[in-house]
Amino acid sequence: MGVEAFIEPATTVTPPTVLLIATTGEWTRRRVNQHLLRDLSDRLSVPVYDVQLVGYPQRMRDWNARAKLAARDLDREP
Repeated sequence: MGVEAFIEPATTVTPPTVLLIATTGEWTRRRVNQHLLRDLSDRLSVPVYDVQLVGYPQRMRDWNARAKLAARDLDREP
């Protein structure tokens, strides 16, 4: 399974973050030092993208939609 990193900029509320997104669309978000992330990604051959330039990948949105449906189905079970 592969993974790509998407850097999100700092906001007034949060520091810079990175979304690590698997080829399946599953993802996790963490605070990040951008210089350390780029160094680590070079060593591990993980592509890094600026989310402001490329946006979020469709596979992430698809995974979120599937997870939301699955959660709703669990809530409906007796």
